[in-house]
Amino acid sequence: MSSSTVTLDGASWLASAAGTYPRSTLALWEERPDAPVVLPCGAVFDVVSAPAVFGRRMLDRLWEEGPGSGPVALHRGRVLLFAAPGTAHRLPSLMEWEEWGCQGRTGEIPPLLCHGNGDAVTVPAPTGPEPAATGAGSRWIVAPDTRHPWLPGPEVLLWAAVRVARAAVRISISPPAEQDAKVYDVSRRR
Repeated sequence: MSSSTVTLDGASWLASAAGTYPRSTLALWEERPDAPVVLPCGAVFDVVSAPAVFGRRMLDRLWEEGPGSGPVALHRGRVLLFAAPGTAHRLPSLMEWEEWGCQGRTGEIPPLLCHGNGDAVTVPAPTGPEPAATGAGSRWIVAPDTRHPWLPGPEVLLWAAVRVARAAVRISISPPAEQDAKVYDVSRRR
């Protein structure tokens, strides 16, 4: 995985999400490099927000068995996975179609919040405290380091979420036996 500090090119990419005012965002970060900023989603990136543990497992899965990830941040106990524009619109319908939404398959995938066109997210400061010192604050896990980072689409994030959910579910075809119950092997019946 990448560094947890945003490069100049990465800051330029983030600031480009500010639409007509990217220079204002860059100027703010020049004056206060430790200031988080609220940026709109939909044009430059979408964001999929997952509970911290599940999101971190998705990130691990993306890097260990998949294509890697785009920028990833931790903010207020949630992992923010930066994704290709349009992901926020498409991912929920893919999850529903695959029956992996919260209502299907007993809700193994926790609610993923999808932020796209018309939404905004708080992004961590380009530079900040060391990860151990941040606690529940905001920090980069995989910081943007280029003007054109690769961003996963909805299919890639669905793949990661399903893999994490499957790994967490114990597969059993029968309910657990009651304590002190007699269990009989009926496989040899004639």
